[in-house]
Amino acid sequence: MAPISEKLLHWYDANARSLPWRFDPTPYKTWISEIMLQQTRVETVIPYFERFIARFPEIGVLAAAEESDVLRLWEGLGYYSRARNLHKAARVMLEEYAGQIPADLAALRSLPGVGAYTAGAIASIAFGAAEPALDANIRRVGARLLDLHEPPGSEVDRILWEFCRRILPAQRSGDFNQALMDLASMVCTPEAPTCHLCPLKSDCLAFQSGTAAQLPVRKPKAKIPHKLVLAAVITRGDEVLLAQRPADGMLGKLWEYPGGSVPEETPSLPNALRELMLSRFGFRIDVGSPLGSYKHAYTHFRITLHTFRCELPGASHLRLPPGFAWAPIGELSTFPMGKVARQISHNLAEKTPPC
Repeated sequence: MAPISEKLLHWYDANARSLPWRFDPTPYKTWISEIMLQQTRVETVIPYFERFIARFPEIGVLAAAEESDVLRLWEGLGYYSRARNLHKAARVMLEEYAGQIPADLAALRSLPGVGAYTAGAIASIAFGAAEPALDANIRRVGARLLDLHEPPGSEVDRILWEFCRRILPAQRSGDFNQALMDLASMVCTPEAPTCHLCPLKSDCLAFQSGTAAQLPVRKPKAKIPHKLVLAAVITRGDEVLLAQRPADGMLGKLWEYPGGSVPEETPSLPNALRELMLSRFGFRIDVGSPLGSYKHAYTHFRITLHTFRCELPGASHLRLPPGFAWAPIGELSTFPMGKVARQISHNLAEKTPPC
């Protein structure tokens, strides 16, 4: 019987996906694509990758850019720490590796934002190193090949890493890892896998036992909490007040409309917003008419955000605390924002007549 690697590479040669980072591949393109693909679907990544490479074609250009420019180009892709880490890593490589992607696995692992999977993917795809790469999709393939019914955890990960290393060919290891990714996307899908089309069905213990659709064993889904959020849209002439989120944490360094969460049972939203702005930022605001409501789902919680048009008495003489800025409404597109803040900005611009 032919080894798994031979069967899979034969299938890959005939069925590999046509992806922009596979055209004229370089270590830089591999690194950018692998960071973007973390927890993000391929079809979502493609236009972002193409715009990113056009704007930042090499490490030196990326390292020289302002972080805000990188975040603005990343806007909408989510998990913004990836963009900040890309920028940091570019500067590290410019200073420590003469502007080159290091080929050494340990050096790759030392870069901001590069974990075990990403390092293995870059090392194998960009440099031909015989290193396995194990992400959620390849975990699914491995769990089915081995018919693993244990719940996810460190022991299952150990088994799967060892299995991937065992079946990894000495030659074409990068193609092999990409073949596993393509198989997971095209055949060994999370729901309704098309096992009859799989080149590895004769090696797959789950296919033989009829349990492929049940694997991998998943953790029970926790109930996703909901938060009620209020935001003040404070204008001053043709400007609006923005707040920049802290560098650490979700949406780090992105700009938003100041506000915060309040209890779900809040009886008066305008009064709650007035009290929130005073207690949190020291701003005594006048709350006016509602501007709109927005619903959004993050990874671990959902929000409903209500916005209000507000005024800040004495705004022309107010000294803003750090992290706040008056932004021209016509230039809001230059401020990196999350999805909801961007929607608010679009709506505000449409309702604000030109000067």
